Amino acid sequence: MQKTLIAAALASALAVPAFTAQAEEPASPHTFTGNVGLFSQYVFRGISQTNEDPALQGGFDYSHASGFYLGTWASNISWLKDAPAGVDPAYSSSSMEIDVYGGYRGAFGETGIGYDVGLLQYIYPGDRNPGVTKADTLEAYAAVSWSFLSAKYSYSLGDTFGVNNSSGTWYLDLSANYPITEALTLNLHYGIQDFSGSNAGVKNDDIASYEDWKIGLSYALPQGFTVGAFYTDTSMNSAEKAFYTNLKGKYLGDDQYVVFLTKTF
Repeated sequence: MQKTLIAAALASALAVPAFTAQAEEPASPHTFTGNVGLFSQYVFRGISQTNEDPALQGGFDYSHASGFYLGTWASNISWLKDAPAGVDPAYSSSSMEIDVYGGYRGAFGETGIGYDVGLLQYIYPGDRNPGVTKADTLEAYAAVSWSFLSAKYSYSLGDTFGVNNSSGTWYLDLSANYPITEALTLNLHYGIQDFSGSNAGVKNDDIASYEDWKIGLSYALPQGFTVGAFYTDTSMNSAEKAFYTNLKGKYLGDDQYVVFLTKTF
């Protein structure tokens, strides 16, 4: 009996340091995540980027416990080369958008208000036709969030999405993602796209600026999957509608319906 008690005490003493060492092991400050999604079409700021055709999208993100983060994201597109036979489009070949971004996010003390600032580079690989402004766009952004509400302001640091002399163009994104249940979320959005500059005496604001909005639902599934649908539309005058009508005659800012399936990992 005495030997049994001594052995038990010895085993207990030896186990404590191992348990303590394991408990005190610090968590890694580095986080890596990925995402992939299938969409019935790619709609960006109310404008179809794929001529209402399906889109496969995905990206990778790195974040540090300090608040700094980097990421990249990509999707197929067609808007730069959509044209009927015999008509020169903006790009003779361009089928992808690649985004690269980085910034810093944090919170204002114990207020529950978060902030996020950074840079985002839109890259459109492909071959431009002569005289066409490069579509690549660099934006600086700043965002604030509280509970299910958020506001984000993006400011272009050069020509914007192929529009010449458009540095200073901005976009305001007001969004609400309201949790109806633990799995079901109501997604609301209102945006203002405001173009700066002019070409040949015509203000870019008169032909390219507009407002857009979105309403949708998303449902979280097991294993990181999410399924959802949304409706989006824009507010444009006749000149703006003409600007966002491609060479195939399709108005890309018309009301759009999108369904999607995404997964995070």
